[in-house]
Amino acid sequence: MEFAAVALPLALGIIMFGLGLDLTPADFARVAKQPKAAAVALACQLLLLPAICFGLVLLFRLPPILAVGMMLLAASPGGTTANLYSHLFRGDVALNISLTAINSVIAVVTLPILTNLAIAYFQPGDLSVGLQFRKTLEVFLIVLVPVALGMTVRRLSPGFASAMDKPVRIASVAILVLVIAGSVASSFDLLAANFLLLGGISTVFCLLSLTVGYVVPRLMKIEKPRAVASAFEVGIHNATLAIVIAQGVLGRPDMSLPAAVYGVLMFPIAALFGLWVSRRGPAREDKGSA
Repeated sequence: MEFAAVALPLALGIIMFGLGLDLTPADFARVAKQPKAAAVALACQLLLLPAICFGLVLLFRLPPILAVGMMLLAASPGGTTANLYSHLFRGDVALNISLTAINSVIAVVTLPILTNLAIAYFQPGDLSVGLQFRKTLEVFLIVLVPVALGMTVRRLSPGFASAMDKPVRIASVAILVLVIAGSVASSFDLLAANFLLLGGISTVFCLLSLTVGYVVPRLMKIEKPRAVASAFEVGIHNATLAIVIAQGVLGRPDMSLPAAVYGVLMFPIAALFGLWVSRRGPAREDKGSA
């Protein structure tokens, strides 16, 4: 646990630093220029997904500690991988970057609130107290400080930030793999006993997240590229953040298992979803504005 307390926040810090290298203040301001697309995506992320996840947790009858872990995952913002998938499948990457930035800020408040509510409802054993002020401050520090540092580096040295983009992305994927491996190793018995449940609910939740993120904007007459961006932003969660909160902040490695399983499954599921969306071709009705 001592190693995890140091290594996990450091790992997340590297990932969030990499996110900061891609951000400028204009990315936050851009939301004001396309408020409809951003507002719809954020509503899906902050309102619909927790409700959907709560329903799935009850349907799959997860043990309390894993139920809280799933809700923690649902409360986590979009992951930086969403930008890559959006680029591959012709989404509005600029919107992705803006949403990731805004989501990361909002999550500092919403993640502790939703986690507290989940803990109060499911009452997972001896974890009777949720994220208190000190731990909320920890979330703030490990999420926003590295992002701000990355943005500062980009502002002072754009060339260095550009050169570091690819290495940091590769490091982020490698770190995610190591974090997932550590989570599995620390709670292997619990994972083995609930593998089918966790695999099933993670798959369904990922598919529903991607679908909601795409279909709701399309129903709101938002152009397809922005709907694709919304789909990946809503559908690809920051599993590393959920694992860090579970292990490093709450001190419960077993609570990180849903995020670990999801972190493995989301890559092929998102790729298949992207292929499905791209096969639909350009939509003739893309005349709405966002």
